[in-house]
Amino acid sequence: MQRSFFLTFLLFISFCSYSIAQQKLYIVPLKKAADLYQFFAYHGRNKPIISGHRGGMEMGFPENSLEAFENTLKYIPAFYEIDPRLTKDSIIVLMHDATLERTTTGKGKVSDYTYQELQQFNLKDVAGNITPFRIPTLADAIEWARGKTILNLDKKDVPMEMTAAIIKEHQAETFVMVTVHNAEQAKFYYHKNKKQMFSAFVKTPEELKMYENAGIPSKQMIAYIGPDIKPENQDMYKLLHGKGIRCMISSASTYDKLETKGERAEAYRAIIKDGADILESDLPIEVGEAIGAVK
Repeated sequence: MQRSFFLTFLLFISFCSYSIAQQKLYIVPLKKAADLYQFFAYHGRNKPIISGHRGGMEMGFPENSLEAFENTLKYIPAFYEIDPRLTKDSIIVLMHDATLERTTTGKGKVSDYTYQELQQFNLKDVAGNITPFRIPTLADAIEWARGKTILNLDKKDVPMEMTAAIIKEHQAETFVMVTVHNAEQAKFYYHKNKKQMFSAFVKTPEELKMYENAGIPSKQMIAYIGPDIKPENQDMYKLLHGKGIRCMISSASTYDKLETKGERAEAYRAIIKDGADILESDLPIEVGEAIGAVK
């Protein structure tokens, strides 16, 4: 009887694991570039959007990993800011740091290894725990995201020409946007692909004017205005919202560092109340819980 009970228990555990694995994802269904523009368009009645910084940093799920992306979508709707870097053999992989020590079991520079050599290393989670997961390529991430969510490619060491080329190769402008730090970078990508969507650094009215002078359509931008709440944000919210542009605050370097979950939740709600439309965070699931992203 004890053996029968044990086998039944194992089957139950296996079924539960399967059910969790099959859990539905909160997806963003986009079929054309115009759908992406509409998703990010400001019209005054928008629900807040959550961005997972580096894909999110949950225990057991390393940053910049497909497993972390998938896990987050089981809990909340989100898109992801990710970090492309080049290997020795010019394969674009996902890695925030130029070196391997913090987030993998490897040592040294990413650029000193070929992609195949990097596959000997395991990724670590935010607490430094070794996971079974490996460093993904950007191409893998793009194909994973297709039909599920949106990727925002940060600027690391990958030449802009290569970034534009991989988006074109995968016909991914419908769901892959690029982070640009100035109007000249945006102008480069826009001339390569008139459908390209941007996450643009726009912290002053003068910077916005530069994007306009470069010919970047406002409908193809979201505006990163900084990492914290400050009085000057109100002028930028008014200016950008008046042009239909949503505004993003990133709490990764500021409010994500608060000691308790309660303190962080209060800060996340304050960011949205202050006027931000998009909240980028290392802790996207916590943000979702705090601001009621899923009812």
